[in-house]
Amino acid sequence: MLLRRRSRMLGVVLAVIILPVLMSAAWAQSKYTSLHKFDGATNGSDVTGGLVFDSSGSLYGTAAYGGAHSYGTVFELSPHSNGRWAFKVLHTFTGGSDGGAPLSTLVFDQAGNLYGTTRQGGDSNSGVVFKLARNEDGSWTESVLYSFEGGTDGAAPFAGLIFDDSGKLYGTTTEGGGSQTCNGGCGTVFTLTPNSDGSWTETVLYSFSGGSDGATPYAPLLFDSSGNLYGTTHEGGTASSNCSAGCGVVFELTPIADGSRKETVLHRFCSGGVFCTDGLGPGDSVVLDQAGNIYGTTESGGASYNGVVFRLTHNTDGGWKEKVLLSFNGMDGSAPYAGLITDQTGSLYSTTFAGGPAGAGVVFKLMPNSNGEWHETILHAFHDHPGEMPTAGVIFDAEGNLYGTTSGDEYRTFGSVFEIMP
Repeated sequence: MLLRRRSRMLGVVLAVIILPVLMSAAWAQSKYTSLHKFDGATNGSDVTGGLVFDSSGSLYGTAAYGGAHSYGTVFELSPHSNGRWAFKVLHTFTGGSDGGAPLSTLVFDQAGNLYGTTRQGGDSNSGVVFKLARNEDGSWTESVLYSFEGGTDGAAPFAGLIFDDSGKLYGTTTEGGGSQTCNGGCGTVFTLTPNSDGSWTETVLYSFSGGSDGATPYAPLLFDSSGNLYGTTHEGGTASSNCSAGCGVVFELTPIADGSRKETVLHRFCSGGVFCTDGLGPGDSVVLDQAGNIYGTTESGGASYNGVVFRLTHNTDGGWKEKVLLSFNGMDGSAPYAGLITDQTGSLYSTTFAGGPAGAGVVFKLMPNSNGEWHETILHAFHDHPGEMPTAGVIFDAEGNLYGTTSGDEYRTFGSVFEIMP
């Protein structure tokens, strides 16, 4: 399964969660509904990306595998008045020039077109950036905006894309770039600029070296109000016995006069010692609160080595201080691959890939208390049916219900789309 690519430490995690632990989280009485279950064949398999709503309330996502050519699909789920959801495959990837293995969450432009990335396919089999445009008859047409060459321009994008106000796209690649320190390259941050003739021009904003600056960014990027970009890398930074290639970083990219970006590392994980109590291996994006604090997750590390939720606070001296808000103990979750979302009260929501009573992951909520501490509530614990092992986070609808995906184990389950009514 492609999602296992990130869990170099998953064997450690799974070994930890079978040990006796004390539950510290509360359990909520939430209603869980499976909206669609993937069959592992024609409609898709291995749903590693998250979901996005359109203005009519339909959900859109990607399946990394399955479909007519076994290279993944883009799908739509539309709500009906009877409470059911209609499933439709919008595009089936061939693994050729159109791309293959879409792992990312999609993004809409203002015209209602969808954009995403694939890890494979393209002219050099190094992945593509694609667009899906809706036709008048309700069908969708795919076009490739950029086909990665696998060299300095980047290769193997895992993450989704973001727009800036001018219509440029920004993203990351896990491989490629100018450094040869990593096998296949250490990854890049890139932008795609639309041209008047309909083509797009790629520019590499930053190429990771694989050293203290980070390597292998699986995560999408985030803008702040000043136009600075934030992200994480899964490797690079501080090396330890747990992560010889480095334990990952949180970084900021600020624009400079020549059009490129200057990188500043805000935190290097496992910098506090061999046990990595501050976290190890961030795998998804970060979020900002109104005060400019940064929140995220790491797949491993923490007090029980099951991953953490962390916060970075900007100090008056210009540095950043990390605080672990939650260290997963296994029964309350383990291996949080996904990033976080926040509600109006400042509570945080996401998923874990493993852990929970059945070891198949959970959906959790972290609520801040008046004394500065955080309290975890388990909204749902997955088991083998109808879904298990979520790698993506969750999103809200207008009523505050949560929607997400599970990837499945590729033996009994092949992914699902779910709704949780807290």
